[in-house]
Amino acid sequence: MRKVLAASLISSLALAGCAVGPNYVAPKTPSSAAGAFVSATPEAGSDAAPPDQWWRLYNDPVLDRLVLEALTENKDLKVAAANLAYEQALVGEARAGLFPSTSLTGGPTYGVSSEDQTFAELAHAINPSAAGNAPASVYSTFGFTASYEVDLFGRIRRTIEAAHASAQASQAAEDAVRVAVAAQTAGAYANVCTYGEAVNVAKHNVAVVQHAYDLTATERQAGSASDLDITRQAVLLDQAKAVVPTVEGQRRSALFELAALIGKTPAQVPRDAEACVTPPQVSQALPLGDGAALLRRRPDVREAERNLAAAVAKIGVSTADLYPTVSLGGSVSGFGVTPAQLTSASGLSYGVGPLVNWTFPNILVARAHVKESSAQASASLASFDSVVVQALKETEQALTTYAAELQHNAATRAARDDADKSFSLAKTLYQAGASSFLDLLTAEQTEVSAEQALAKSDQQLAADQIAVFQALGGGWETAPAVSVPKIPRG
Repeated sequence: MRKVLAASLISSLALAGCAVGPNYVAPKTPSSAAGAFVSATPEAGSDAAPPDQWWRLYNDPVLDRLVLEALTENKDLKVAAANLAYEQALVGEARAGLFPSTSLTGGPTYGVSSEDQTFAELAHAINPSAAGNAPASVYSTFGFTASYEVDLFGRIRRTIEAAHASAQASQAAEDAVRVAVAAQTAGAYANVCTYGEAVNVAKHNVAVVQHAYDLTATERQAGSASDLDITRQAVLLDQAKAVVPTVEGQRRSALFELAALIGKTPAQVPRDAEACVTPPQVSQALPLGDGAALLRRRPDVREAERNLAAAVAKIGVSTADLYPTVSLGGSVSGFGVTPAQLTSASGLSYGVGPLVNWTFPNILVARAHVKESSAQASASLASFDSVVVQALKETEQALTTYAAELQHNAATRAARDDADKSFSLAKTLYQAGASSFLDLLTAEQTEVSAEQALAKSDQQLAADQIAVFQALGGGWETAPAVSVPKIPRG
């Protein structure tokens, strides 16, 4: 009866027990960050919420396919998926503390029991000449023990809480990789397309300069152009030809980058992407949303918040070490000279009772662990605040850069159009004898430079546009699950 009462008392204490340490409260974000972005201009962006699959705004089926393939086959994503599986396994390990631990032993042994040995020695002391008092050999033994930690002070609960928050942080880290992979894939594809445009521009410039060189050579034979004129034209032609292999090499490099992002080797360059020579652009103002939605959407902010939750829970784990550990234990054992005696009343023994363990001499170590955990939680809080500020800064910088490039691209395009007109007019005047060859050469150089500048601006505009989408932190919400690589077995 006393054992039953003791067990009932400890069970009641377990139910009434509380988890020591601070309860987690999510940190607040700056109220000034909740509104519209300060760098958003009507031309650059709107307050509409960005779509989950932002790359579909480009209306490019090839880009859609490449991003989907990258989100399932990218090797960095598979690493992140494996890390998440590891953290989820740790949650299962922590939850195992809610269940009792058991052990079972058994096997044949040779010897005597302590009770038989004591009885034999006593009988021999009373009557040394008596026969039949030798102890019998033990045939076999078995033992079963079980113990269950009563979570009075919440050490197990806080451990589970910390493991669960860490797993959620790992999930957010995987989502952050998804955001980066989607943006990098779109960026690599945009580079392939813009370098394709740049190759065409470079070849067009070679054709323009070649035509002017041929015209100059004809006039040199007629005596209306000098050796200096044809030499100048030859220099310009060589410079125009030198641009072509450089841009072609950059395009091949971008294709290899794209192949790696979708989990392929350089020999498996996507052919449909290789055919693109027009930079992808979203013609409308980019849907941006606001700062509050940004902070809810960005996986790195969520990861920092979950890391903070895990750090706070670990304070409770350390604090629980200041208190005693209470366990309920039980055991059953048997022994006998025959197998039948193992479960008989004479060979069977059992016991049930609580076990209190309090490492009092090392209490200073436990207190030091509490201080360490508190300091780590403070660092996690500071890290969260830093990530929030960084997310807002990156978005504003991306918007500022994109808005500036929009204006630069428009001016560059106007300059290219004016240069085309100027070169056409210069050719007409030179052929009519109304202007010098130097005027024609200057107009030609200006037209070539304007074409190259516009191609470079188109590439930068595409990159800046994708950078805005990456800073907004979308693209992971409806992404497909990533399979963890299987370990080969022999």
